[in-house]
Amino acid sequence: MNYQYILMPFIASLILTIILTVVFRFLGERGYLGNLYTNVRGGTPRALAIIPFALLSFYFPAGFNDLILIIGIFALFDDLIGRRKIGKLPIEWGQLSRGIGMLAVMIVGFPLLGYSSILIALIVQPINISDMQPGSTSMVVIIMSIFTILAMVMLDAGSILSIPGFYAVYAPLLLLVICIGYSPLDFAGKIMLGEVGNHSFAVALGICFYMLGGFWCTLILFIATTLLITLIRRNNLRIFFARKLNLRDPTFGDYFMDILTGGGLGDVFRRIFLGKKQYTVKNLLLISLGFRRLLYNPFAHRNNYTHNKYQAAHSLEKK
Repeated sequence: MNYQYILMPFIASLILTIILTVVFRFLGERGYLGNLYTNVRGGTPRALAIIPFALLSFYFPAGFNDLILIIGIFALFDDLIGRRKIGKLPIEWGQLSRGIGMLAVMIVGFPLLGYSSILIALIVQPINISDMQPGSTSMVVIIMSIFTILAMVMLDAGSILSIPGFYAVYAPLLLLVICIGYSPLDFAGKIMLGEVGNHSFAVALGICFYMLGGFWCTLILFIATTLLITLIRRNNLRIFFARKLNLRDPTFGDYFMDILTGGGLGDVFRRIFLGKKQYTVKNLLLISLGFRRLLYNPFAHRNNYTHNKYQAAHSLEKK
């Protein structure tokens, strides 16, 4: 393996993120960045992961990188446009853009990845929900990338999919070093990934799962990633459930279901299928599986529920 293709992306991710942070902060404090500069933690630049997005789109193995490029472009539009409603419809422009991007990944990726392209697009949801506090998404990406690399080495992943082992191991290693280069300021709470970041990391991670062992590895690691995010976010979600959903005795299934179906895009589907009805779940098995959270309809509780992903943690605003 030519290690310049690992070292150069790492250095570029580290240095360019620092430079762009300085530029964004300078412009944001003067009111020139709009939605790309938030008032969270006294002023925080958003969508700084446009650097990892660009590097992954350029350095990722050919064909696979197209999927990162697609989802990143639609996610960047989401970052730029902000939370703007589409007329009187119960959906925002950003949510529509995200949905179109996920659908495009499924369609464009199908000839290359088969049904795994659907899972790879859907992993955007839990990774997006993980982006609620400084460093949480970076932590997930780093942990799952390391696991994938170790699994590839032990299982000789190149022979599983009849693709050169160089490309198989290279992809998660590239994802790992780019994320590590970006992450110091993210862990410090000085910058935010934005949708362009968590969406790009999600699709790249899903592709790495596929390279490990096809559809079934993608499915198993999709579930494992969601479980990991659930464990990381569990304490914060307990407070969120109590204050915003009036759910004071949540089960692990409720936490898991929030990661899997929560957020603005999940609420759009609740509006479509549930209207303004709220169904009460009393079956103990369904409660343990998280159906109370799955069927919680925010449109039936407009005075109690607000979803703002970029709130400070102490006030339950999701980063």
